[in-house]
Amino acid sequence: MKVTQNLWFEKDMEAAISLYTSLIPNSAREWASALPADSPSGPAESVKIATFTIGGQRYQAFEAARSDSFNHTFSIVVECETQAEIDRLWDALGAGGMIEQCGWLRDRWGLSWQIVPKRLIELVRDPDRAKAKRVAEAMLKMVKLDIAGLEAAAKG
Repeated sequence: MKVTQNLWFEKDMEAAISLYTSLIPNSAREWASALPADSPSGPAESVKIATFTIGGQRYQAFEAARSDSFNHTFSIVVECETQAEIDRLWDALGAGGMIEQCGWLRDRWGLSWQIVPKRLIELVRDPDRAKAKRVAEAMLKMVKLDIAGLEAAAKG
């Protein structure tokens, strides 16, 4: 049995896959094709299908007319080791999209991403709950997450 997330793009699926796979290590486009039969989403050859991996996670994508948009109920979380990684992904994925609070952004296709430092996860799990609270409160005031700011909050 295999589980794969599916992303439904209204347009520019190939551009999205190219961007995603170029930004994150252990990512690749696997295959793409057009559906050879008429479907509820369009005539034969108008619906495109692709599979790819992002960071070792398998995805499938469709490109076809759709009535639903991406929303926050599905997002891709990228855990970063360094501020440089956060900055690079933030700039590339946020270009043409919408920047949001707490490390969230929407790319130009409307897909939600959470660009999170690994250190944040460690700090909010700290057994010193007052320290974890200070870190969480600092994170909630940030737009792009800043490791130095989180570390400063942890120190009090």
